[in-house]
Amino acid sequence: MKAIVYSQNGLPISDENALYELEVDKPTPGARDLLVKIHAIAVNPVDTKVRAGAPTDKPRILGWDAVGVVEAVGADVTLFQPGDEVFYAGDITRAGSYAEYGLVDERIAGHKPRSLNDADAAALPLTSLTAWELLFDRLEVQADDNAALLIIGAGGGVGSILTQLASKLTKLTVIGTASRPETADWVRSLGAHHVIDHSQPLGEQLAAIGHKEVRYVASLTHTDSYYDQLIDALAPQGKLALIDDPETLDAVPLKRKAISLHWELMFTRSLFHTADMQRQHEILQRVSQLIDDKTLQTTAGEHHGMINAANLRKAHALIESGRARGKIVLSGF
Repeated sequence: MKAIVYSQNGLPISDENALYELEVDKPTPGARDLLVKIHAIAVNPVDTKVRAGAPTDKPRILGWDAVGVVEAVGADVTLFQPGDEVFYAGDITRAGSYAEYGLVDERIAGHKPRSLNDADAAALPLTSLTAWELLFDRLEVQADDNAALLIIGAGGGVGSILTQLASKLTKLTVIGTASRPETADWVRSLGAHHVIDHSQPLGEQLAAIGHKEVRYVASLTHTDSYYDQLIDALAPQGKLALIDDPETLDAVPLKRKAISLHWELMFTRSLFHTADMQRQHEILQRVSQLIDDKTLQTTAGEHHGMINAANLRKAHALIESGRARGKIVLSGF
């Protein structure tokens, strides 16, 4: 089967060897695996980070968002059958979705939303799982919670879903950040009650909209740059959740306000095969339902054409530029 791989980390994305096409063996499903014929994928920042920073001793297939059709199932599979349309974000320890076929454990896959085409559905799994886990599993927000949530980077992939989940499924006042007018408009359209500019001091802007303090912060990007401001903005006994990768994070300044710190990593459940691993199946099933009943919308941004090395290099370049809005999707081989 055809796959797009990298063999040497750290190459600039302008180098044709940074991502290239290779023929590899079609995988065989394990006991709880689905063998999926992949129809569409999305590209995430984690793809670029792994390509840039993770050495590999053999060609590695990236990609952690996919939509496709189940072609075969393992002996112990109970949640799906051949012919089912599925979507998933996968497992960072396994081969990814930049290939004609992929394997995924049934416990971390969901049935694709019926109302979306393949590309629009491919934009959803990784960011939906991350946003849902951050909001409901890490911050433990309840549906009737009427506090304020500040989302740093609300226009990105995770932020675009988190904004919708918080505004549609809870009573939170959602305050998103965006630095460009078009991104601010996008965040408002997703349900944010207020949008402030993260390139300007946050405290003054929060006070101006009547929220000098917030109970929750979801920091999705450049946490180390905003850290002191986030501590100032959080109310005593507030909660700070983050998903990015600051070089270091000193928790001591959180003590005075008794602020709790919450890390979200979507891959944790599959990485450690936790007892609640199947919760990701349940989340994706719920997201699919919310899409089909028009409560949520896809966050697909740009369609970069067919799944091939040249188009994937362009997608990686756009993500590395920091100017991507929503999700970059590709479909077909």
